[in-house]
Amino acid sequence: MKPDDTAALMPDKPAAVLAGDGSVLSFAELSERSLRLASAMAAQGLRSRDHVAILLENRLEYFVAAWAAHRLGLYYTPVNWHLQPGEVAHIVADSGARWLFVSRELAPLVTGLQSESLERVIVIEDSVAGLATLLSRADIERLIDQREGQAMFYSSGTTGQPKGIKRNLALDMYGTTPPWESLITDAYNVDAETVYLCPAPLYHAAPLGWTMAVQRRGGTVILMERFDPREVLRLIEQYRVTHLQMVPTHFVQLLKLSRAEREAFDLSSLQVAVHAAAPCPVQVKEQMIDWWGPIVYEYYAYSEGSGFARISPQEWLAHKGSVGRPVLGTVRILDEHGKELPTGEPGVIWIEGGADFAYHNDQAKTASVHDAQGRTSVGDMGYVDAEGYLYLTDRVSHMIISGGVNIYPQEVENLLVMHPELADAAVIGVPDAEYGERVLAVVVPAEGVQADAALAARLIEYCRSNIAHYKCPKAVEFVDSLPRLPTGKLLKRHLRERFTLPKTSV
Repeated sequence: MKPDDTAALMPDKPAAVLAGDGSVLSFAELSERSLRLASAMAAQGLRSRDHVAILLENRLEYFVAAWAAHRLGLYYTPVNWHLQPGEVAHIVADSGARWLFVSRELAPLVTGLQSESLERVIVIEDSVAGLATLLSRADIERLIDQREGQAMFYSSGTTGQPKGIKRNLALDMYGTTPPWESLITDAYNVDAETVYLCPAPLYHAAPLGWTMAVQRRGGTVILMERFDPREVLRLIEQYRVTHLQMVPTHFVQLLKLSRAEREAFDLSSLQVAVHAAAPCPVQVKEQMIDWWGPIVYEYYAYSEGSGFARISPQEWLAHKGSVGRPVLGTVRILDEHGKELPTGEPGVIWIEGGADFAYHNDQAKTASVHDAQGRTSVGDMGYVDAEGYLYLTDRVSHMIISGGVNIYPQEVENLLVMHPELADAAVIGVPDAEYGERVLAVVVPAEGVQADAALAARLIEYCRSNIAHYKCPKAVEFVDSLPRLPTGKLLKRHLRERFTLPKTSV
């Protein structure tokens, strides 16, 4: 399927609505504009497997650019607009992008950008050479053979320079549904009646992939410019939202609303609330199911796309903490020597028989995530139970080794984030002369809460009353905010760089 099919049947149906001002992109407009843009790119020499980059805020033109790339069989890279100019330049140059779409507001990020491959920078609002001019001059009769393109996302760079995640581009006929897309549309009943709320940036894999999957099936996307918990509830009521996808930090912010705020809106239209991207604390998910009912679904995947596991709310209630069983690839839990570990024992998660991928322009990095048997791993850690359900513990790079004992920060973070006096929390290991590393909690106090030694003492005692003492923080640092991506992922390397030694100890 493709947006053109819906455009032919219901041309005025909204393909996307921008939540901030209510502006609408109809399926007829999406179909025609993406066709015109693809024709314009083809007329200027872009061909299948060429590359373009998109540096835009959450706005309706994003879908025009992405669907145009799909029509022409291009790779396209969404660029994170939170990055600094040097980081943007790296991605544009490394990807080999020939065209770059950018908004006027974000244009300063690419001023002076140097790239051997880059031929055109399209400032979409430009009155002379912007998007409207390209569309008006396009000859749509020239684009006959249309082939499916695909995104090439860059890793978040949580442990170093972002890497392009490149999968094979089969160049199927335009309108062919990608296999990974069927995994979500079929499992979560996405169809033409779907109204999907997207509260996250489109430069991330899941938000862009889900919104385009909804549009392919003829559903409508409600696109938020940025996440706000009260606005989420208002939009669900206003647009009778049926589906939405969130990350655990979104859930936490929703749960911190007052009872009156939570009950002020009609959420009865909501059928499916999906979450992913980061482990969800059990207590958080329990409270969300209590509030929204058994409609909270979860999946485990990553931008590399080599594996996919999912779990229904009913399964989760019987296997609390699990991210599900695999539906793409087979999970193997291995130790540091590549030996498979028994049921219930944590180790590194490897995927066998899943979709393959490579890191663009980085053979060494690609080799490091593949083993001799062709299995792949992105460094997540976890274990499986006797029924094959997967549980995440943390990432290899996040694990703390204190006195020879492995400590998984995620367990401590899950506990701290629900403390009523905190708005957010992270846990890292810092150098310790006696034990090698010691556990440090870096926390954001809730509004109106005094950040002092007394609070630090309460937090440490709270941890000690709930989990083994050796896992608990020995010290606490207070910050105004954590370096967290919109997906909920923490940039822990930034915290480790900042807090080489603890200062507020108890």
